[in-house]
Amino acid sequence: MAPARTSARAAGACYLVTHVTSIAGLALYAPVLHDSDYVVGTGSDTRVLLGALCEVLLALSVVGTAVALFPVVRRHSRAGAAGYLGLRTLEAAVICVGIVSLLAVVTLRQDPPGGADSVSLRTVARGLVAVHDWTFLVGPNFVLGANTVLLAWLLYRSRLVPRVIAGLGVAGGVLIFGSATAVLLGAYGQVSTWGGLAAVPVFAWELALAGWLLVKGFRPSGGAGQ
Repeated sequence: MAPARTSARAAGACYLVTHVTSIAGLALYAPVLHDSDYVVGTGSDTRVLLGALCEVLLALSVVGTAVALFPVVRRHSRAGAAGYLGLRTLEAAVICVGIVSLLAVVTLRQDPPGGADSVSLRTVARGLVAVHDWTFLVGPNFVLGANTVLLAWLLYRSRLVPRVIAGLGVAGGVLIFGSATAVLLGAYGQVSTWGGLAAVPVFAWELALAGWLLVKGFRPSGGAGQ
């Protein structure tokens, strides 16, 4: 049970890091995300670079959750454990694309191409910010929804954590995936009241799971399935 306890603590810690770094990164990115003149102004480069660092840590901790859980979850479903690891890695990769797009805006502000005027710089910068916005929808919404449902269902079946926590994950994953679909089809904005409400159950699931894994660890369970 000692390795399982270590895995539980590592996974719980990684989940907490994902929350801290995602919130901090989004807050630090505010100048480049919301100021169309950022690329031609004095800029807040240090703030944006710190935001990028937070999101790098976010991407690493996203993968870290799956790596920490893999040895335990694979005893109950090898395919499910591999699927969760793959989806979390994909989520991290999409996040990294968003990081690079905003770092490119910083580069344009610091060292604009010769002959580029302010209009063209604003246009390119807006395009790069749009790339980040779409990665935010694809990674921490679509892919997150899918991997949340997968892990929560595996934990529900195996009873490694209380079923009320696992059930919250299943519901939250389905809800955020559905909300991402609605945003994609133009029903409402990604940053909106409805979008925020749809993210609450997944946020609560990850916090509840992190707390349980850190304090209690995995429950003893019955035989492992395939």
